[in-house]
Amino acid sequence: MFVSIGFIGAGRIAKIMLEGWTRAGALPGSIVLYDQSDTAVRSLVTDDPSVRGGTLAEAAGCDLIFGALHPPAMLEALPAIAPALKADALFCSLAPKIKMATLRDKLGGFARLARMNPNAPSIVNNGFNPVAFADGVPAKARQDLLAVMAPLGQTPEVEEHLIETYAVISAMGPTYFWFQFDAVRHLAETFGLAPEDARKTVAAMLHGAVDTLLTSGLPEDKVMDLVPVRPMAEDEPAIRQMIDDRLTAMFAKLKA
Repeated sequence: MFVSIGFIGAGRIAKIMLEGWTRAGALPGSIVLYDQSDTAVRSLVTDDPSVRGGTLAEAAGCDLIFGALHPPAMLEALPAIAPALKADALFCSLAPKIKMATLRDKLGGFARLARMNPNAPSIVNNGFNPVAFADGVPAKARQDLLAVMAPLGQTPEVEEHLIETYAVISAMGPTYFWFQFDAVRHLAETFGLAPEDARKTVAAMLHGAVDTLLTSGLPEDKVMDLVPVRPMAEDEPAIRQMIDDRLTAMFAKLKA
């Protein structure tokens, strides 16, 4: 198992992963955070004093390093990270777009690499966090990363060429629905349900709806026909087209 973990980037995804580990009672023993924003680091350290801020070299010198920066910032940081990497460390990039070959090149030939797309439900230990490993990463290092991620949810091993697909579908996916779920929850309260009852009702409805669509074995059109009254039926074609247009454009941008 990795003794020390470094985060290069102390933004949203670092917060999600740290809170998920804390919620599961599985916070790894030694965590070092680096970010150009001291405020971001202080915020996470305040939330959990067992983690600490450090220099870029200290974070990059850990056994497992998560590159938690946006792609442009990641590309700028990689050459400065390279000198601090230990030969037996594992560097796991959380950024889309930047391929293994580029990571290896910018890190001076360092080849113990992984790419991952964590998603926000990891904060409640129900994440879907696909990971791709570079060729030649030892089985022990792969197993250790999967063990670190296990408290946060599912971590399927995938091919690298699918990482951008998962970025659009699973990593960004919650944002396509959260505002709609919240609108329904708000209406449930407006229509008379107590806040806790509204939350429970919407949660149960959504879990059941997902299972019915994706695990019942019924064809999609049969599922759609299970409820006779569809108040948004007239808007469904426009909504489907919007989803198709926006997500296709995002996928093309990530693959460019």
